[in-house]
Amino acid sequence: MDICRFALLNSPLHLPPLSILIRPPVLFQSFQTCPPKLTKFSHLPLLPPKPINHTRLLCTSSHTSSPSSSSMEAPPQDYRRNVGICLINDSKKIFAASRLDIPNAWQMPQGGIDEAEDPRTAAMRELREETGVNSAEILAEVPYWLTYDFPPEVRAKLQQQWGSDWKGQAQKWFLLKFTGKDEEINLLGDGSEKPEFGEWSWMSAEQIIDLAVDFKKPVYKEVLAVFAPYLQ
Repeated sequence: MDICRFALLNSPLHLPPLSILIRPPVLFQSFQTCPPKLTKFSHLPLLPPKPINHTRLLCTSSHTSSPSSSSMEAPPQDYRRNVGICLINDSKKIFAASRLDIPNAWQMPQGGIDEAEDPRTAAMRELREETGVNSAEILAEVPYWLTYDFPPEVRAKLQQQWGSDWKGQAQKWFLLKFTGKDEEINLLGDGSEKPEFGEWSWMSAEQIIDLAVDFKKPVYKEVLAVFAPYLQ
């Protein structure tokens, strides 16, 4: 302000017309390349647009024989390939079971993907092995891999158990509709694997997240957000 005041007091008062000093504001038209609701950081319109990966649901049938998108994507390196199953009943409640090895920890079914196995096939197999459920159909899937890291103590334990040192798990998540009766659910599974769960219940999305172990909560939140239209 002192520099400006000095310049005005010590220069001839040969000022340009007022119309030149006061210019009307320049109005810019808003960009219409992306819908406002889908554009990330829409409050920064002057930044160059970046590609946006929109969340979408792949609605599929369990009887289709065509490969799903999940079989054509590569998971991140150093993560074990895994599937997660969000099983819902007619009341839009979600199946969850308590782990035998972690007190007070509940989770949705999940399990590793075998070599050359399609994730959709793995999801149906893991559901059967862990819960005994065969009566289910795939409604949708999260169309990208979700990862979580093992805490150090869990990583060390699994390294001994599996004989390999994975940083964490990369998961493909599927939404399945339970079409059978509750009597079909058996936590002994189909007898092919050691039981992992002690109790089971139908829960709300909020209960699922609240009872999950901390390192899985972010994945659970995103999964249930993607599947939210089916849970209303």
